[in-house]
Amino acid sequence: MTRRKGAASGRALAIAFALWALGSLPGCGGGGPREPEPPPGPPLVAVADLDDTILEDIRYAGADNFVGAPIPGYEAPRCLLVEPAARALVAVQADLRAVGMGLQVFDCYRPKRAVDRFVRWAAEPGEHTKEAYYPRVPKGELVTRGYIAATSAHSRGATVDLTLVALDSWGGATPLDMGTPFDFFDERSHADSTGVPAEARENRRRLRDAMQRRGFRPLAQEWWHFSYQPEPYPDRAFDVPIR
Repeated sequence: MTRRKGAASGRALAIAFALWALGSLPGCGGGGPREPEPPPGPPLVAVADLDDTILEDIRYAGADNFVGAPIPGYEAPRCLLVEPAARALVAVQADLRAVGMGLQVFDCYRPKRAVDRFVRWAAEPGEHTKEAYYPRVPKGELVTRGYIAATSAHSRGATVDLTLVALDSWGGATPLDMGTPFDFFDERSHADSTGVPAEARENRRRLRDAMQRRGFRPLAQEWWHFSYQPEPYPDRAFDVPIR
């Protein structure tokens, strides 16, 4: 009699354990199907945490840009990049500082919501920033001519917009003449444009050489635009806000 009770008790424990194990599996248990886990955000790092000598002037976090207003997704004026790109940028800065120059960044990782805002803006009426940013291009043609795109390499976290500065012995920095401002929608912004002074062409060459030496690829249409290669996330478009 004692043996039967022991056997029955053992079977009951085995059944209870099996039910518990089944309930712990994804999609099982009394709570119904589980919600899928959200995709992880990009592993971004703040460039300033690696090298605070790189100057940051994040234009889309304020009103000093072609839209004329802060851009969605830019909740803080920070330069964020995936780590390989960030460390390569720090190496560029070290190379330049050795010859009395440095970097000033305008944009780094760009949330997809910001890219979407640019496309909507291009279709809206009003041209109060035209003289400063696109004096020779009709606003309605900015998308068709490729100055504004529905997708951006910046949303993959390995692209940066930047310029060169000259460093002085007092710790100051003076932006070098690059021929056009950042985000100037015009053929004169093409990296090899002959429509800018010789000094500006030489400064563009210096910037391009410094960036390519550390693995960044230039964009022919924009002297300020460089993408680190190989891109860690070539098929993604992240949308986490910058904070």
